[in-house]
Amino acid sequence: MIFIFNFNKLENKDIIVRVATADDRQYAKTITDEMEASAKARGTGIAKRSPDYVSHKMEEGKAVIALTKTGEWVGFCYIEAWGHEKFVANSGLIVNPEFRGHGVAKSIKEKIFELSRKKYPDAKIFGLTTGLAVMKINSDLGYEPVTYSELTDDDEFWKGCQSCVNFEVLMSKNRKNCLCTAMLYDPVEKEKEAQEKNKVAAAVAPSSNGNTQRTRKRRRFKGNFSLFERWLRFKKYVLLKSARKNGGGGAAGSSKRRFFFGWL
Repeated sequence: MIFIFNFNKLENKDIIVRVATADDRQYAKTITDEMEASAKARGTGIAKRSPDYVSHKMEEGKAVIALTKTGEWVGFCYIEAWGHEKFVANSGLIVNPEFRGHGVAKSIKEKIFELSRKKYPDAKIFGLTTGLAVMKINSDLGYEPVTYSELTDDDEFWKGCQSCVNFEVLMSKNRKNCLCTAMLYDPVEKEKEAQEKNKVAAAVAPSSNGNTQRTRKRRRFKGNFSLFERWLRFKKYVLLKSARKNGGGGAAGSSKRRFFFGWL
């Protein structure tokens, strides 16, 4: 499936969101340059990728690209598998600054999520991000906030964080916490939720006396973003304060504080 949508505010440019191919390698350098520039502008870091690496993802069919009909680059994202393909990350999401704020990122995320589920149907899909907008998109796709312990323990994945300005914070917490929020889509858990939903639907039916049986709704992360955003600001303040106190990160495990966020 190819997504095509229109931006009236951008001179009616039609945007095509599709799986990238080897023919798209010409955009690799532009993509990696924008990834780096965007990370610097946000004051955060990303796992740096070379144009060759991005080109390889295109050749494998493990990337999604967004272009205008005239061939102008709009956005990009790629798939990485970790822990013997038990975990999958949708990485490197980037949108051309000229096209931001018009739903491009959401369309790319939806497409790369669809591609990930197709290629790795049994894998858990996860992400680390500091952006609330990305968290909202992930939430719409079924991701839930989780602790770092629920992510892959593949050392190669965590090595990718070395280029991040907050890497020392991550290591000072023994890779158990950092400024990024961890989010996870677990296909097994989603199947269980679907089964429970069906049971609830069957239970919420008129009883013999005409009353409706009701079950307690589970509180969801979705819809509580204002509270979550305040928690993120507090988390950032505490972790950076701890890092400064320890001289820029300190030794792993040197801080006695422990942080946990659970969303029921």
